Amino acid sequence: MAAKGAPEADNRLMLAALFWLSAALIVYTHLGYPLALRVLLALRRRPRPSLRARDELPRVSLIVAAYDEEEVIAAKVANALALDYPRDQLELIVASDGSSDATVERAREAGADLVLELPRGGKLAAQNAAAEAASGEILAFSDANSAWRPDALRELIAPFLDPAVGYVCGQVRFTDAGGDNLEGAYWRYEMAVREMESSLAGITAGNGAIYAVRTAAYLPLGPSASHDLSFPFELAKRGERSLYVPAARAEEKMVPTLEGELARKRRMMVGLWDIVVGERMISPRGYRPLYAFQLFSHRLLRYLTPFLHLLAFLTNLLLLDQGWVYIATYAVQLVVIAAAILGGQFRFAPFRFARYYSMTTLSIAAGLWDRFRHGSPAAWEKAPGTR
Repeated sequence: MAAKGAPEADNRLMLAALFWLSAALIVYTHLGYPLALRVLLALRRRPRPSLRARDELPRVSLIVAAYDEEEVIAAKVANALALDYPRDQLELIVASDGSSDATVERAREAGADLVLELPRGGKLAAQNAAAEAASGEILAFSDANSAWRPDALRELIAPFLDPAVGYVCGQVRFTDAGGDNLEGAYWRYEMAVREMESSLAGITAGNGAIYAVRTAAYLPLGPSASHDLSFPFELAKRGERSLYVPAARAEEKMVPTLEGELARKRRMMVGLWDIVVGERMISPRGYRPLYAFQLFSHRLLRYLTPFLHLLAFLTNLLLLDQGWVYIATYAVQLVVIAAAILGGQFRFAPFRFARYYSMTTLSIAAGLWDRFRHGSPAAWEKAPGTR
């Protein structure tokens, strides 16, 4: 009996270790990591070096990749031309990715300097073509539905006075949050984390609404990649920093419903696994230790969250006969699941937060499932309700 009980005890011990490890990693990536950044900032706090301003502002090529954006492209061009930046130092390029509507005509009529009529090839292909045609020292990028503040471009390019900086992203604020999507609340948390990362080793991801890259540092990425996920870690491997500048602000309409947000994130996540594995994000080679720590904590663990939740749920189920602690932790998980389900029917804030968290976490696994079933598509679609 003793010999038979030993393997069973070992199995229970292994299950307990897996449960507590998965639970700890979930809590760490969402709560522990931001606290760790605060501690590191307190320990490393020192005055930033002052940068002497250049006599002339650099020439900037502002690139807008567009697919069937006839509703908003004229307003985007007008917004870009109204930026507080010398007109002779600003080149506005609209790259139409096989648009079937009046995007090209309206962009030209609105005053874009260069409008590229490209065959349908995907957002990255359009951006690569525009970058090749650009004449600027710095390449700035914007979504067609993003409205920049007048001073946004000046704020965005200021960090490039430091030659070690290769990529800079600004702050995007979401408007028209009248539906049940809580992306705005999540994004404020995300931006707070990125601001701390920026002050340490550099950000681990940007955003598509407002960002810039030094032309000499631009990487022509493949169709499954994305600038906001790939540039920061690719440039880090080359010794260049990626920063977040909250003073460079843009606004975008938010997807009004949580279901729409899930669909948007699911599409975004299809190419994620190509970036993590195929584009070498997961490889530690080339990273400085602090940046590797940030990338592991903020990116890799975050992408593993749905699988960590599944592991915690299953191991907890198998440990229910091991005492009240496991009964309590299992009950907590069931309560969160129930709250997420109820969040679709009731606007009670805790239910809505549970539903948002559950669905956005699920989108990571759903994107992986879509990737295995259909491959990684190069084409891109607009999120309904954001124009």
